[in-house]
Amino acid sequence: MARIVPDDWKSLAATGAAARERETLALLEQALPDDYTVYHGVHWTRLNQNFSVFGEADFVVVSPAGRVMIVEQKTGFLRETPKGLVKVHLQTERNVAIALAHTVEGLHRRLTAAFGAGTYFVEELLYCPDHVVKDAGIAGVNPARIVDATRKARLAAVIREALPADEPRLACAPKIHHFLADELALTPDTSALVGQAGTLVTRLAGGLATWARRLEFTPFRLRVIGTAGSGKTQLAVQVMKDAVARGQRPLYVCFNRPLADHISMVAPPEAKVANYHQLCDWIARDAGREPDFEAAEVSAQGTSFIAFDELEVIFAETPIDARWQFDVLIVDEGQDFQPPWVAALERLLLPGGAWWWLEDPLQNLYMREPVDLPGWTTLKETTNYRSPRDILDYVREVVGAKVPMAATLSSGSPFDGSDISLSVYDEANAAESSIDATKRAITQALSLGFRKQDIVVLSFHGRQSSAMTGEDHLGPHKLRSFTGKYDLFGNPEYREGDVLFESIYRFKGQAAPCVIVTEIDFETLDERSARKLFVGATRATMKLILVASQRAARQLHLRDPKEAKES
Repeated sequence: MARIVPDDWKSLAATGAAARERETLALLEQALPDDYTVYHGVHWTRLNQNFSVFGEADFVVVSPAGRVMIVEQKTGFLRETPKGLVKVHLQTERNVAIALAHTVEGLHRRLTAAFGAGTYFVEELLYCPDHVVKDAGIAGVNPARIVDATRKARLAAVIREALPADEPRLACAPKIHHFLADELALTPDTSALVGQAGTLVTRLAGGLATWARRLEFTPFRLRVIGTAGSGKTQLAVQVMKDAVARGQRPLYVCFNRPLADHISMVAPPEAKVANYHQLCDWIARDAGREPDFEAAEVSAQGTSFIAFDELEVIFAETPIDARWQFDVLIVDEGQDFQPPWVAALERLLLPGGAWWWLEDPLQNLYMREPVDLPGWTTLKETTNYRSPRDILDYVREVVGAKVPMAATLSSGSPFDGSDISLSVYDEANAAESSIDATKRAITQALSLGFRKQDIVVLSFHGRQSSAMTGEDHLGPHKLRSFTGKYDLFGNPEYREGDVLFESIYRFKGQAAPCVIVTEIDFETLDERSARKLFVGATRATMKLILVASQRAARQLHLRDPKEAKES
């Protein structure tokens, strides 16, 4: 089995040309012996160019002797013209032989500069698995080095014939691999992977949304206990779409306003979407009773509790007419709901209506007792498809030691090796040093290729306790954050910015490619702190950076790179 560089290619979804390149990689991996190496550009980009390995080359194969072969793959339709074999792309014809010649010439120049003329050998091969070359002379490539649709089963054999395993080893052979790795300048194409990660994880997590909707019983009361990244959001959205398709009225109610705002963007427009207190506000206003949000106080988690307590009472006392009754009711973040809310919400469900209750006990940051739902059917899902496998391994180890439920979670993600990062600050000067460490974390994320809109900074504290709540910028990075104020209609007001800043409390139910959990500080990692760590860690779909105080860092089982260098 040949060595493939880079080796993180099997787990990534691909479409179009990239999918065909993956097929070729799989073929070469199986058909070439262990002492052959294949360099490729699938899912990867060079630091300065969005090209494959060398110019037009899709693969570079190196034999045990150090001989090199450039393989150019051309899939789809090709045309044989008097000027040679051409590939048509966006109404532009590109001569295959000329492009391959330029690639070979460019590699020759670099190898000569590195090792000297005559010290190496470079072969070339054209692989066109969908085309039959009728006139090899016109193709402009040595016929022995053309593998078309009639010979694609012999691709590996042709490579081995051109690159014999038993020929004398070249003097430059040990340096060839270092040269290729340096030239390749391998770095993940983060912006491309972000899109692929979202697409692939969405597809994998769709299982819950598929089979949970096939359940039938009367009355329909289903409690779904699903861990982070198990597909609860997809299930909720699909249930709403089903209801609209049947001509029914769905209502989605969650705990956090930011999650409601997010769901409203992906739910069908006919669905009613709100967090619990927003729903209370709508019904209160409809009944002619308007709460005074401007007089509201704000809790540590950013919740105006005086106005919200008033809203809950008004909602529970307000008669419900047909305009506020629905065929399907979906409660999300059920672990944060309080027992009296169940009876208040039940009045909004039409007779014979379906009620879905979605929750994750591990995200119970308020340490509330589970709501009692007697007679309900319960469905449990413990597979996390969102978090890279190494992040979930970390959660199982660290969080699972304090909350045993976390140790039982299963990983369904195709991604691994995200490399959790830790940055440590001095709690004696917590405000200033945590801000500096967070600035460095954002810079690190940007250096890895994440865009500012891919990055979310989450405070381990609530908004009122965070040193960053009132900040417009962290260094050169402009923050988009909740001001803590509501407009006359109860809508939260946000500062304009590029990097989103939120608290862990308010970001539950959402996710981002790169998550920086900052201001992590505790004397002892107790159950509540472990739950907060779980919520923060499982928001990341690709990269997790922890910014922790010295005393907290000692309990996180991670090492600050700066400390590693000093030791």
